[in-house]
Amino acid sequence: MPTRHIISIGDFDRNDIDRLLDHAAQIDERNYDGNALCGKILAALFFEPSTRTRMSFESAMARLGGSVLSVGSVEACSMAKGETLADTIRVVSGYADAIVIRHPKEGAARLAAEFATVPVINAGDGAGQHPSQTLLDLYTIRQSMPIDGIDIAMVGDLRYGRTAHSLASALSLYNARLHTISPTGLELPANLAESLAEKGMEIIEHDDIRDVISTVDVLYVTRIQRERFPDSASYFNVASSYRITPELLADARDHLIVLHPLPRVDEIDPRVDDSPHARYFDQSRNGVPVRMAMLMQVLQ
Repeated sequence: MPTRHIISIGDFDRNDIDRLLDHAAQIDERNYDGNALCGKILAALFFEPSTRTRMSFESAMARLGGSVLSVGSVEACSMAKGETLADTIRVVSGYADAIVIRHPKEGAARLAAEFATVPVINAGDGAGQHPSQTLLDLYTIRQSMPIDGIDIAMVGDLRYGRTAHSLASALSLYNARLHTISPTGLELPANLAESLAEKGMEIIEHDDIRDVISTVDVLYVTRIQRERFPDSASYFNVASSYRITPELLADARDHLIVLHPLPRVDEIDPRVDDSPHARYFDQSRNGVPVRMAMLMQVLQ
């Protein structure tokens, strides 16, 4: 690993990613030491709601013999009294061997890394990055097909969706072709699109999922995130713009997989759950072995 912190998927090159995914695969086959992190403590600072990320990090640490100290909200710690994030991180560094942090402000995890004396893992910073989600997304794709050269369609909120940002950046290392379908105003940020293009990634914008459903290998669906919008009116103008149904998937390739970082609202019809294309619950489960591998990287 080029750094002990994991703040962005940009902290990895392709070889780093492949090695970590290989390690996760070994873990998935129960090939790991259940006491590998015995005596180690992970501080989980989650200042935004989380189910999958938080619980999978806690599960990962427990399966490796370590323990977790948790803070579930700003109101539950001294930041509610006016303590700065920098001071909170300085203090928590004295209690734990590593910190995993989720924060609503973009750049918060990088700030935390500047003041921490222990490794920091970014569990999502506003509309910025979510590297652990990206690694488990790649792991899930790799379970179904080689990653190199895939065609992937990203659907939904591509402006605020940090999972889409991180995954697109990672896939630029794998010669992937990116198809985007999003409501007006929620397109992929221009600076990210330019960066991906400079790395050689082909990006094709579409108005309708039906234009690409028969040609892509992966359909990555994201929720329209109400919490990222400045007001309710802006959110309701674009909510439910796209919906994946069994009828839509009738024209898909046999090997197409549907991914979603979850939680979903109504962008995927529950009937799709029984489809052979659905992989989003496998994707969620994959968070445990992938995050086990990440914890071992920064703590051993």
